[in-house]
Amino acid sequence: MSDVRLLPLLPLRDIVVFPHMMVPLYVGRPRSINAVDEAMRGNHEILLAAQKKAKTNEPAAEDIYTVGTVGKVAQHIKRPDGTVKVLIEGRRRCRILRFLPNDGFFVAEVEDLIEVTDKNPELEALQRTVQEAFDAYAHVSRRLQPDVMASIKAIDDPGRLADTIVAHLPIKHADKQAMLEMVAPKERLEKLYELMQGEIEILQVERKIRTRVKKQMEKTEKEYYLNEQMRAIQKELGDRDEFKNEIAELEEKLKAKKMPDEARQKVEKEIKKLKMMSPMSAEATVVRNYVDWCLALPWQEYNPDKLEIKDAEKILEEDHYGLEKPKERILEYLAVQKLVERMKGPILCFVGPPGVGKTSLARSIARATGRSFVRQSLGGVRDEAEIRGHRRTYIGALPGKIIQCLKRAGASNPVFLLDEIDKLSMDFRGDPSAALLEVLDPEQNYTFNDHYLDMDYDLSRVMFICTANSLQGVPPALEDRLEIIRIAGYTEPEKMAIASRYLVPKQRRENGLADVEIEWGDQSTQTIIQQYTREAGVRQLEREIASICRKIAKVVVQKGKAGTHRVTPARVKKYLGVQKFRAKSREAQADIGMATGLAWTQMGGEILQIEVTTMPGKGKLTITGKLGDVMQESAQAAMSYVRSRAASWGLDKDFYASLDIHIHVPEGAMPKDGPSAGITMATALVSALTKIPVRPDVAMTGEITLRGRVLPIGGLKEKALAAHRAEIRQMIIPKENEKDLEEVPAQVAKALKFHVVEHIDDVLRHALVLDSPDEFFSRAKAQVESKEAAAKTPPASGASGSGAPPPHSPSVQ
Repeated sequence: MSDVRLLPLLPLRDIVVFPHMMVPLYVGRPRSINAVDEAMRGNHEILLAAQKKAKTNEPAAEDIYTVGTVGKVAQHIKRPDGTVKVLIEGRRRCRILRFLPNDGFFVAEVEDLIEVTDKNPELEALQRTVQEAFDAYAHVSRRLQPDVMASIKAIDDPGRLADTIVAHLPIKHADKQAMLEMVAPKERLEKLYELMQGEIEILQVERKIRTRVKKQMEKTEKEYYLNEQMRAIQKELGDRDEFKNEIAELEEKLKAKKMPDEARQKVEKEIKKLKMMSPMSAEATVVRNYVDWCLALPWQEYNPDKLEIKDAEKILEEDHYGLEKPKERILEYLAVQKLVERMKGPILCFVGPPGVGKTSLARSIARATGRSFVRQSLGGVRDEAEIRGHRRTYIGALPGKIIQCLKRAGASNPVFLLDEIDKLSMDFRGDPSAALLEVLDPEQNYTFNDHYLDMDYDLSRVMFICTANSLQGVPPALEDRLEIIRIAGYTEPEKMAIASRYLVPKQRRENGLADVEIEWGDQSTQTIIQQYTREAGVRQLEREIASICRKIAKVVVQKGKAGTHRVTPARVKKYLGVQKFRAKSREAQADIGMATGLAWTQMGGEILQIEVTTMPGKGKLTITGKLGDVMQESAQAAMSYVRSRAASWGLDKDFYASLDIHIHVPEGAMPKDGPSAGITMATALVSALTKIPVRPDVAMTGEITLRGRVLPIGGLKEKALAAHRAEIRQMIIPKENEKDLEEVPAQVAKALKFHVVEHIDDVLRHALVLDSPDEFFSRAKAQVESKEAAAKTPPASGASGSGAPPPHSPSVQ
């Protein structure tokens, strides 16, 4: 160790000065300038020590490293701006022992760090290894001047070699300071070799990157040059400019489009392919159409849902009267949507007769939820490609109707109406209902694959709504995926309310009568409903109202808007002509062999009069009225049951042998089928055979078995509505249908008295005109007992003792 001495200190930022290093420095801080001036007043020696943090403008003693370099100021120049430029040569390492108090500059007490070099083969080998590594570094870096390389090769001292090389390496400030603090040459050379190897690896990677980038730039420049040449040639020829602009436009659209990575990569590939094609080729047109379709689809674009339940409920009530179940289901969906961040769209199916508002309800749901609305009619669709699209190999190929409708909607979460799903058909081209299985399955439709796009499209957020008049045409697998909501026909009061609230104001607006004074009473609407329409919905009612409005519009044009136009029942007949329908009502009087049944049709419920008449004959059973197989079998089952119970009802066991029986259902042009008229036929048969009339204010429905049990039927609500329209007062229904009474409107349920039965005997008690419910059975029992007693009484003998023939018996000739 050397002697201790005092030196002025110059703190350095972002630089470490090593011994034997000549470095120019610009000094600007006042304390630093004072330190340089003090050195110039003495022997020109100054202590150079690095700051720990370069951003510290006024460093304290603890902000300065304790190992630095003693340097000698070789040149000192004052600049006009007050700063000083100095050229300093590093001489030797030193350690700061302590800082002495001084206001003008730092003064430090230092001692020199003397390095001891012990030459040995290991150190010489390490020295050579470091020089070779530096040569390799210089070869990769190509930043060092030849004179620097020559001077380093001439250095024989290992410590000086390490200090000189490290000064030329672009290593971290902390690593340089660590090298400065190492005194032993061997330790410095080993650390230096490690740092150089790291730098060589970094430089090699940088070189590879530069080479790759250079090649890419050369390729880009080449392509640019060739494209410019092509553009110049095409400009001369006047061709392809428009095509190039179209491709550039497609690329811009692709950049701005939100779409999944799979779709983006596919479109990029197609655009790249399109660039290589002639604009006049047929393949270019196919590719261009494909790209246009992909860019036009709303891949990740969604309508924001209106989740305010009160607002949605208000909209639904404004647009439709009644229909409580569908409205409640939509409000439930919105409530869940508000609680859950994302949920799968429901797949509803509205089933009901025409004109009850299925399609318009779907449109109203779209308005209530704030979504766009699209409708696709499936009536007559028989090709699977209508749903899934055609592959691009076909001429004129297009995506399927699902994808086309989404493009039209402009969002991936519309309300999508699949209208008339029960009218789908199929042929050799495939079954479209099978293609709909994936579309309408929430567990599959998030990866719906259209043949044309050949990519997965997410349909899970679409609210699918299907409509059907009947589920008979819907395959079971497809029906299983649907949430069925039945919409029955309207009662007469409901139709009148719909007409006054919606239909009349709508037709007045559409026929230009909004500002014309019109008095339209409920009796007029009732006349139209009863005499000019026969439907479960209100479509025909709206047409008749529109017809009256057009006639009033004609009068207004001829005579002006002044005055009031009154629509009375008499004027309804004048405007609409002869009534089209007679009100289908019950029979006025009780009649033998006449019973009232109930039927379900696609138009809603209807009453069904069943007539039975008997005549002398040979036991022939005739069934007429264009009845289907099931209904004919019901008639035969009813006849078999009546024959099996003949004795208990007071009939001869072989009554049918001498009678022909004719069962007829009026309105013979209308086809009829189904088992629900079984108890009606049995009642009419019993009435005709026992000569007991059937109550005219009773209607019935139910299937009969050979044991006389009454089985459940369907469409109870619609049948109850039909009975109410026909002014029926009592209705006989199977016991198992008692649960369905909850669906019957309260007004109808209040007007009808329901008799729940399990056996045909219960039906007869309520249906036949009897003084008491058990009168028929007690009378039949008395008849049976009388016949049995007569059979037991022996015949009276003649005076001659010979057996004379009994009265009324045929004589033997």
